[in-house]
Amino acid sequence: MKSSLEVYEKQSGAIQKKSWLPKAHPVSWLMLVVSTLAMLLISTDRQIPPTVLPAIMKEFHFNSVQGGFLISLNFIGSFIGAALVGIIADSIGTGHKRVWSWATSCIITVISGIATFFSKGVFSLQFWRVVMGLGTGSMEPVNVTLVSDFWQKENRGFALGVNQTGMPLGQFIGPVLLSAILAVGTWRSAFLWIPFIGFVIMLIQLFIGTKKNEKKVYNWIENNQLSLPIERESSNKAEKNILKNALNSLKNRNVILAIVINFLFLWTEMGIATFITLRFTTELHLSLTEAAIISGASGITGWIGQIVWGTVSDHFGRKFSLTILTVGSSLSALACIFINSATTAWVVLIIWGIFRNSPYSVINSLTIDSTPKSAASSLGLLVGIGLGLSGALVSPVAGYIIQHFGWTWNYIVLALSCLLVFIPMHFVKETAGPRAVI
Repeated sequence: MKSSLEVYEKQSGAIQKKSWLPKAHPVSWLMLVVSTLAMLLISTDRQIPPTVLPAIMKEFHFNSVQGGFLISLNFIGSFIGAALVGIIADSIGTGHKRVWSWATSCIITVISGIATFFSKGVFSLQFWRVVMGLGTGSMEPVNVTLVSDFWQKENRGFALGVNQTGMPLGQFIGPVLLSAILAVGTWRSAFLWIPFIGFVIMLIQLFIGTKKNEKKVYNWIENNQLSLPIERESSNKAEKNILKNALNSLKNRNVILAIVINFLFLWTEMGIATFITLRFTTELHLSLTEAAIISGASGITGWIGQIVWGTVSDHFGRKFSLTILTVGSSLSALACIFINSATTAWVVLIIWGIFRNSPYSVINSLTIDSTPKSAASSLGLLVGIGLGLSGALVSPVAGYIIQHFGWTWNYIVLALSCLLVFIPMHFVKETAGPRAVI
């Protein structure tokens, strides 16, 4: 007999069983695979600036504050791109209609990567960092909602957890690829080659995400007496008023609280990741190539946490998983204080990987549960404000703390910031598991 947990849902007054090993239509699995590769692309692309930051700082004679500001420009673009395109995507429609929004974002990312390769001055470099952020920032919320629109609600946490594994995998594979590129080229070469992978993913996404395939998935879900990700009539009627899409999301208490939670998790993560290669090269005296590889160590275990905590949240609740992840993330930040060699760096970052990216699949599930009809708008605001604002602010702030107070105080501040998650989480209405109220 398969292990399962009985959960009560208001669906024909029946008891639904939620399997720990989910079943889904083949199209759903294909969409999940391709969208996970897309997340890997986004993650790899975001690894480029912090990985090559020491080389950029050396060429342009930047200090840590100026280097942090350069990184923050990418997140300013992400804030604008995620919020704007997420809202626009809802006005276009759900399901297969989102594919075109994603493709446009992908093209912007590729163009900005090519332009960065040819950038010679500081202003040009800064400008294309903002444009790159526009592309990757807008890709993420649309990509997540695509997965959600092609999977039954009962296994949303699992699907988004698997989808989010692209992030830790990119955080490990990205630096490895970048170290190989840096071994034979300059830091500019990294911005030229990585984005081209997006073209292949974009073409496959367009092939899978069709109206015909969406209909097959919805028929399968109904035939198996599961819950549609969004009702058919709602999926065919997009809210054309862009401002109304945004307002509908902001009226939901869970969305507002999720944005705050997301911001705090990302603040902690970015505060560690932005200057990790810089610390390895300056304090541990590692080569840039070795530092780049070690900086991605969290990706080795990151995929495990994504799937585990996303699936656990389906069965025991979103808040249950977030509680464990908050404590784990805070302790991981403190553990960075004890990095004093390449070996300890590997150990601490591998442990951090279990918690680093895991909160976001749970937060995304919570957000979509709360606003299924305006999911892209909600996720766009979530990613835009959380990623964009935290990334834009934490880089110069962490740079200032490191420059004036040292690495230890930077990690202490980040650990305390993460624990603040418990305040907004207390007011969240549970959306999954036996204690779900919506």
